[in-house]
Amino acid sequence: MCGIAGIIELKGGAADANLVRKMTDAIAHRGPDADGFFVEGSAGLGHRRLSIIDLSTDSNQPFHDPSGRYVLVYNGEMYNYEEVKAMMPDYPFRTAGDTEVLLAAYIRWGVDCLRHFRGMYAFVIWDKQERTALLCRDKMGVKPLYYAVAGDRLLFSSEIRSILSTGLVAREVDEKALLDYFSDQSIPYPYTVVKGIRQLEAGSWMRIKDGRIREHRYWDVTNNPIEFDFADRDGVHRRIRQLMLQSIRRRLVSDVPVGAFLSGGIDSSAVVGLMAEASSSPANTFTISFDEKAYDESEYADIIAKKFNTHHTRLLLQPTVFLDELENALTAMDTPSGDGINTYVVSKAISRKGMRVALSGAGGDELFAGYPFFSQYLWLQRRSWIWRFPSGVRSIVAAVLSGGRQEGKKGRIGQILCQPSPSIVDVYPLFRQILPPSVIGRLSNLSSGRRLTTVVGEELRRRQQEIKSLPFLSQVSAAEYLGYTQHTLLKDTDQMSMAVSLEVREPFFDQDLVEFVLAVPDVLKNPSYPKSLLVESLKPLLPDEIVFRRKQGFLFPWDVWLRTDLKGFCDRYLKNMADRSFINGGKLLSYWNRFLAGDKRVRWSEIWLFVVLEYWLEKNGVS
Repeated sequence: MCGIAGIIELKGGAADANLVRKMTDAIAHRGPDADGFFVEGSAGLGHRRLSIIDLSTDSNQPFHDPSGRYVLVYNGEMYNYEEVKAMMPDYPFRTAGDTEVLLAAYIRWGVDCLRHFRGMYAFVIWDKQERTALLCRDKMGVKPLYYAVAGDRLLFSSEIRSILSTGLVAREVDEKALLDYFSDQSIPYPYTVVKGIRQLEAGSWMRIKDGRIREHRYWDVTNNPIEFDFADRDGVHRRIRQLMLQSIRRRLVSDVPVGAFLSGGIDSSAVVGLMAEASSSPANTFTISFDEKAYDESEYADIIAKKFNTHHTRLLLQPTVFLDELENALTAMDTPSGDGINTYVVSKAISRKGMRVALSGAGGDELFAGYPFFSQYLWLQRRSWIWRFPSGVRSIVAAVLSGGRQEGKKGRIGQILCQPSPSIVDVYPLFRQILPPSVIGRLSNLSSGRRLTTVVGEELRRRQQEIKSLPFLSQVSAAEYLGYTQHTLLKDTDQMSMAVSLEVREPFFDQDLVEFVLAVPDVLKNPSYPKSLLVESLKPLLPDEIVFRRKQGFLFPWDVWLRTDLKGFCDRYLKNMADRSFINGGKLLSYWNRFLAGDKRVRWSEIWLFVVLEYWLEKNGVS
C-alpha cells in the first residue's frame, strides 16, 4: 500500500524533477517507509512506500524490469501474485514481492494481464522505448487515481492535493460536481471538487501515446455471466463459503501482522471467523469500546474473540473523542465527504497499536442485501402496477402522501411515485439521496441551467440493459457499486486509513465473490433475517446471539452535537459558505436556523454537507 504521483509531458518536453518530488512529498503519509523517483525525458514518476509484502529494499519503487525498458509505480496489493507468478516460470524474477509480478505480467500479456489480477491497485507503467504511459485502476475502485491535463502536461496522483501542490491547476471549485455532492454526499467519476482534476473510472485504464489520451473500461460489475446450477441451494451455499474463504486467504498475504476490525456484527464476525480457519495463528482483532451502553458493542465482539481465540484488544474511547478528532479527520479528507469520521477515529486507534494492515467487514450489506432499501425495492417491484396509472394521478397521490414536501420519509415516497417507473435506474438515486433537488435548488443556484440528474443516475441509465438482466436484489447491489460504494464507502476508507498509514483490506469486495453473489436468484438471497444467505452459507460459523442481535453501529448524537458542542464551529463555516457565489446565502442560514430551532424536517446530515465542503475549500485554498 503506497502513494504514487508523477508527470507525463504530452508533447515530449522534459519532466520537472522538482515538481515530481513536490507531488510525492504531499502524499508522504501514504508511505512513510521509503520514497523513490524516476525522471527521464518526458516522464517523471514518484512513489511513497508503506512496506507490506517483501519488506526488503529490492521492492522499492519506481521499479524497473531487467531490460530497463519499463518503469512501474504502484499503489495497492495483488493478493494472488504467487499464482500469477507461477504462470511465468521463465521470467527472471529478482524479488519476492507482488510489484515485480505485476510488471512482469504486463510485459508478458500487455493490458490483458488485468484479467489475471485479484487485488486492489492503481499503477502507472512507463515504456521508455515506445514512450507510452499506462494508467490503471482496480476493478472495484478500492484504490484512487486522479489526473489533470495542465497545458502540455498530464499530472497524476493518488490524491487531489498532490496535484494541487504543483501550482499548475487553478484552485477553483468545480460547480458541476457540487450537485452530486449535495445529493449523494460525495463526488463521483469523472469529476472532483476541483475544476480540471478528474478521477480515472474504476475498472478502467488510460493510455497516453504521442500526446493522445485514450480511456477504456476493462471490467464491468453489471456484465459477468456465471454458469452455475442455482437450483441447488446447498451448492450455492457451499460455493459462497468457498469464495469467502478464498477472499480471506488472499487478504492474509502479508509480511507484516494482519489485524481485523471487529464490531461484533455479522460482517466483521464472518471475516474474523474465516480468518481463524484460514490461518494457523490467532488473528489480531480490535474493537472500539465505550462506557456508554447506548454506543458500546464490545460484548458482542468479545463473544467472537473468545469463540475464535483471537488476540483481542478493546480500545476504550469516550464518544467525545469523535469531537476531539473532528478537525484532524476533516483535514485528512483528500476530497470532501459527508461520511468517514468514524473510519478515521477507528483507523487511528488501531494504527497507534502498531498495526499496518487490517481487514474490514465493509461491503457485506451491499453484497448480501443488508440495507432496508433492498426489501423496499422488492416491495416496489411487486406493486409495479401502480405505474400503470397516469403520471398526473400519481403526482396527486404523491402530493397528498408527502404533504407537498420533498424532505423526510414521506417526501421520499412522494418522489418515488413521481418517477417514470419503479426501476432501479429511477429509484436508486432516491434511496441514497441526502438533499432532494428542490432543497438544493432553494439553497443554491447549482441546478439553474444545468443537468437535473446526478452522475450516478446518468451512469445507471447508460447501463440499464445490463442491470435489468440481474435479479432484483442484485440490481440494487450493482447500483450500490456504481454509486455509494465506489464514491463514498471505498473512497472514505482509503483516505481516512491512509492518512494514518493503515492499509485496510475488504474481503467482501473480492471480484470472484461479487460476480457470483450478483448472479444468485432473489429466492435464495431475499433475507428472511439479516443477511440470511451469508449466514446460512457459513453455518455454523456465527452464533445466534450475533446473527439475531439488534444492529447498532456508531449512532452518535451528531444532531445534538451540531446544536451544542459544534454549534460555533458549524456557524462559522456556514456563514462563510453563505458568501459563496453558488450559494443562496440567506436561505442557507435560514435552513440552519430551522435546524437549531428543532425542525425535524432538517436533518443534521444535510447541514453537515455544507460545513464539510466549506472547511475543505478553506483548508485547501480553493475558491
